[in-house]
Amino acid sequence: MGKLYVVGIGPGNYENMTVRADRALAACDTIVGYGVYVELVRGRYPEKRFLSTGMTREAERCRLALDEAETGGTVALVCSGDSGIYGMAGLVLELRGESPEPEIEIIPGLTAAVSGGALLGAPLTHDFAVISLSDRLTEWALIERRLEAAAEAELSIVLYNPASRGRPDHLKKACEILKKHIPGGRVCGVCRNIGREGEERFITTLDELAEFPADMFCTVFIGNPQTRSIGGSMVTPRGYRDV
Repeated sequence: MGKLYVVGIGPGNYENMTVRADRALAACDTIVGYGVYVELVRGRYPEKRFLSTGMTREAERCRLALDEAETGGTVALVCSGDSGIYGMAGLVLELRGESPEPEIEIIPGLTAAVSGGALLGAPLTHDFAVISLSDRLTEWALIERRLEAAAEAELSIVLYNPASRGRPDHLKKACEILKKHIPGGRVCGVCRNIGREGEERFITTLDELAEFPADMFCTVFIGNPQTRSIGGSMVTPRGYRDV
């Protein structure tokens, strides 16, 4: 029986990939993933066999990887960012169920909250919440409640999947919800194409964020009441200077 690695490749560039991820991809025979993520690693591992599926075909992708491993191969299923944070690790384990085979090893990676936070400065030095604005798998009413709760708790907030062609107004709607509890001048940040060609960073405010032209390649950061802009960086103090 083979082995399946579920690998978080981080933003996609080699410099932000963990040593464990690199070793897993080097050790496998076949790399499976969403087409965009497969192309991010193809150049570094050209001798591998590559299999890909399209957007929204997550279950098919995971079953394909499991089937390949069950034939005795060593397979890597690649995920952008971390394999367990909005990644495929959970679905792979669900689909395998109680069976001990094939062997599965989960390889963590840099999620966008971490890599994007570093690009902006230090926005997550204190407690924070991560919320996806995609309502494909979570109903919008529940997303609204989570936004309200995070804002009321004065947490820094990271928003994944802020907008797409099918839901262009989700970030604006989220800002309207947050502004019930957060002033419009609150320091915010946006990262686009983290670790990839066209990488950008923006320091802005909650008022301005509502009109920001976000897309699926963006990660959005909303500061807490202590967050401020220092020297062009977004910084959330934890209070070390006051100890």
